[in-house]
Amino acid sequence: MNMTLLKSLCECCGTSGRESAVRDLIRAELDSKGIPAEWIRTDRLGNLFVHIPGQQSAKRKIMFSAHMDEVALMVTYIYDDGTLAFDTVGGISAAAVIGRQVQVGKDRIPGVIGTKPVHLLSKTERDQPADMHKLFCDIGTGSKEETMQLVRPGDIIYFCGDLREFGYGSVIGKAIDDRFGCAVLLELIRPDLPYGADFAFLVQEEVGLRGAGVAAAQIDPDIAVIFEATTAADIPGSDGADRVCELGGGAVISFMDGRTIYDKQLYDLADRLCEENGIRRQTKTKIAGGNDAGAIQSAADGVRVLAVSVPCRYLHSPLSVIRKSDGEACEMLARKLLETLPVIGEDAL
Repeated sequence: MNMTLLKSLCECCGTSGRESAVRDLIRAELDSKGIPAEWIRTDRLGNLFVHIPGQQSAKRKIMFSAHMDEVALMVTYIYDDGTLAFDTVGGISAAAVIGRQVQVGKDRIPGVIGTKPVHLLSKTERDQPADMHKLFCDIGTGSKEETMQLVRPGDIIYFCGDLREFGYGSVIGKAIDDRFGCAVLLELIRPDLPYGADFAFLVQEEVGLRGAGVAAAQIDPDIAVIFEATTAADIPGSDGADRVCELGGGAVISFMDGRTIYDKQLYDLADRLCEENGIRRQTKTKIAGGNDAGAIQSAADGVRVLAVSVPCRYLHSPLSVIRKSDGEACEMLARKLLETLPVIGEDAL
């Protein structure tokens, strides 16, 4: 894993519909790799496409994709005391954000997510789950007028969290979902690929896979491989199938999730490539979640899809955790798929 690249991507801020800073960072990385500007384009929604012609034509059109957006909060109202009401951009649990340090608006103003003090809660309130709409963001101002000089409704509240290594081979940071996938794509892209391929950095996955269907309709691939982060519930209190997948178990190859039934032949191919190349892999033990494959699969005349994911604890929270060895397994499988899919015969699929 290129930790420098992953750190830059994860620490960049870009939620759904506000991905421009992430897109600019990716374009700068593409420039540094010598990708000609005419091979890169952005559509009206903000999806970023890279078409590598390749030294030879592939047998079929292949698209590799990842999404650029991260979950965040959006300011909806400013109270008289200067604190901020907000709602979610993407699925976030209220319990996960209480007391978290945040950065607000274009100037990244420091703030903290507050709630009613525990000693003032009634017994009924203590027994109820946290309610996002009863939380607020405190940026240290004392009035609505002071806050209005700094923040406006519609501004984004991002979580804080420098990406760093910790423990024994683990990585912690914000926005690993799905800047990890973006990092994988950037590791694959180079100007001298032997076979042509398309790469798509997608927008607005966290709010309903909105960029994915638009992108697939434009590229019209035969096969799409989606690189993602997926929920690892290998924590105390989760047993058996409820653990979904585990850190240290390798790349996650999905056969089905809440949005998609994945192509069986592609699933078998990925499994075989792992077996032949000593790549550690696992599958999800529970049908849950979803990703851009759900929209890509049904675009145009239909697309055969495969998802390769890094197992990730505490997904859709201010900080997530992955294992470096799992990330490396995903990257190894990605390279093998890039080598194999353009040339493999129909009889093998």
